[in-house]
Amino acid sequence: MQRGKLLILSMAGVENSGLSRVGFITSRRVGSAVARNRVRRRLREIVRRHQHDLRQDFWIVLVAKRDAAKASYRDLEDEWLRLARRASILL
Repeated sequence: MQRGKLLILSMAGVENSGLSRVGFITSRRVGSAVARNRVRRRLREIVRRHQHDLRQDFWIVLVAKRDAAKASYRDLEDEWLRLARRASILL
């Protein structure tokens, strides 16, 4: 588990699962439904743009923290890349 200011990244290695799968959790603490959906859309796009850089055979869960609703797209992307590198799931 890797913790950052905006996100928590948790992962599990699963043998022979192929491409990595990613799930997103945005609780009510993040904000209103509009804010939670915005954070989820941004995280999905960030992971989609970097999916070819991910190692295979991992299931990943990204939990958005309260400050993620106020963060810019670039801040979320930087946080994702930093946590993914620290967790050694990027190629």
